[in-house]
Amino acid sequence: MNISPDQTILLDLGVAKINATLVFTWLTIALLAGLARSITRKLSTTGELSPWQNLLEVLVEGVQSQIRNIARQDPGPFLPFVATLFLFVAACNLLAVVPGYEPPTGSLSTTTALALCVFWAVPFYGIRQHGLRRFLHLYLEPTPLMLPLNIIGELARTLALAVRLYGNVMSGGLVVAILLLVAPLVFPALMHALELLTGLIQAYIFAVLATVFIAAATAAQEQTANHSQPRK
Repeated sequence: MNISPDQTILLDLGVAKINATLVFTWLTIALLAGLARSITRKLSTTGELSPWQNLLEVLVEGVQSQIRNIARQDPGPFLPFVATLFLFVAACNLLAVVPGYEPPTGSLSTTTALALCVFWAVPFYGIRQHGLRRFLHLYLEPTPLMLPLNIIGELARTLALAVRLYGNVMSGGLVVAILLLVAPLVFPALMHALELLTGLIQAYIFAVLATVFIAAATAAQEQTANHSQPRK
């Protein structure tokens, strides 16, 4: 039994191998893009809303509320990035119940790529909101001697984010597979329901952690800016 979709080779071209991680990643992206296009093509601001538009509005409002509660800031700048992370991870995990589908989040390469997106999003939002000088000053607090430790902390946080999602998805899939082998007539429905629930929880936690990391940088910059202003 393969523990990672990276091990499932779907096409061997000799010079390159196309594995399940690559194929199912692009299939998931295409599915989400198609749904987004279909739902947003006929949005209505008056009259009766379609079930898909209702679902979309609930999702957007829910993500906005979570960002606002965590970051204590306007959720607008962070909404597209955080919502995209949540939707992609959730879609990958939920589609795992489809026979033959191997979730890309069960690959360390995918979770590392997602963690690197968060890693680069932190300076992107920090610099865009407060400028390069103030953002870089964060790594010198509370003393310039902390610069190496602050950098190591950023890298360690990114690694932990990648390994955490990968480990949870992989271990969850293995547990479900083992239980289905032990009692295939008793556990299937329960295990699939549990897999859906844990998949949504993992997507939520990953999005929340991304929001926390981004909010920590921007909030710290706001505090630095306030402290640097002369008192009247």
